[in-house]
Amino acid sequence: MVKSGQGIVAPMALDALVLDARLRQSLVTMRSLGRRGLSVAALETFRDVPAFSSRWCQQGFVSSADDATDAYLTYLEEVLERAGVRVLIPSADGTIALLRRHRARVERRVRVALADEPAMTIAVNKQRTLAVAERLGLGVPRSLPVSTVSEVPLALKEIGLPAVVKPSESWLWGERQGIRVVSQLVTTPEEARLAVTELTRFGGVALFQQFLTGRREAVSLLYANGEVYARFAQWAKRTRPPLGGESVLRQSIAVPTDTGSQAERLVREIDLEGYSEVEFRRDSTGVPYLMEINPRLSASVEIAVRSGVDFPYLLYQWAHGGPIDRVKSYRTGGWMRYLAGDLMTTIAAIHQRGRRGIPSPVRALLDFGFAFFTPMGYDCVDWKDPLPAVKATTAFMRYSVGKAISGKLSRPGKNFS
Repeated sequence: MVKSGQGIVAPMALDALVLDARLRQSLVTMRSLGRRGLSVAALETFRDVPAFSSRWCQQGFVSSADDATDAYLTYLEEVLERAGVRVLIPSADGTIALLRRHRARVERRVRVALADEPAMTIAVNKQRTLAVAERLGLGVPRSLPVSTVSEVPLALKEIGLPAVVKPSESWLWGERQGIRVVSQLVTTPEEARLAVTELTRFGGVALFQQFLTGRREAVSLLYANGEVYARFAQWAKRTRPPLGGESVLRQSIAVPTDTGSQAERLVREIDLEGYSEVEFRRDSTGVPYLMEINPRLSASVEIAVRSGVDFPYLLYQWAHGGPIDRVKSYRTGGWMRYLAGDLMTTIAAIHQRGRRGIPSPVRALLDFGFAFFTPMGYDCVDWKDPLPAVKATTAFMRYSVGKAISGKLSRPGKNFS
């Protein structure tokens, strides 16, 4: 049942309302909680999202207002009022930023699955996170804050190329609305100037950071009341865009001694309760460096759930205020693939051939094809809940045809995180 605008129908109290229903982690959350017998609904700003098709979606709400706007918040409050929601689970940076701006107001109606504000303030700000990490003795990449294009020459001299230009925070508020800004890999002075211009146009500070070429690993934790209830680690074999970004082919691994210990020390120091994913990148010699913390459910969380660490449910338990299950072990060696993202990564690699770190077109195509011969799970695909995968495939085909017609399907992406 999908309702939009003023026609809110809520025949039952809901254990959880999952925001940002378009995201992969939102569908994972819907399935995770639904399988546990909890009543779950989802909210998005448009109808055509896979999560609404899930067998466990009690109700789908569609806001006619854009997310991260005051009108969206008004609609959300109406849903909370009529549906009797117990726990609110957001995943998108813009939605989280909006909820944080009005946190006291929202929390009068519902429990929000976010860490306390002092911890969130540090976790969403890369400069502050790296400062805490450096104080703890963790490896941090060489970085230089840049607030104007005039500072780019000094950054080039200090850091060199290639480099990564990152926003200090992923969500910035403009005069009328917010905007999500993403990191960019730059290989020339001109690319550096353009990236800094884009990331500082709303007054934000960019970090000009050294580019590390080693393995990308992520350690996920559920931390509360001074204790870690669950740990999980993965590494990304391929990402979208090809030189870094969201993982599209990943494998579960045992928590490494070095990054596992560092992630836990950092989360404890910040007192970042709830779920967090701590990202590291190793250099060419294998030494790990902290990249950032994501204090929200990450897009790659499905591999943790399939490996035996049900982070969405643990997050719900924590936010609800009840006992939290402890997870002492999980299956390692399992692969997960985001097929649509992997296809786009392969296309991007073909069109960026010759760029440093990009495989040849033949290599990219072979890697993409050979992956089908490795036993693995696929994001969104669940034979006990097949409709979301059908919906996602249909939507991707429509998107691909539209982009192919407009000639934009395979334009090189710049995102890097």
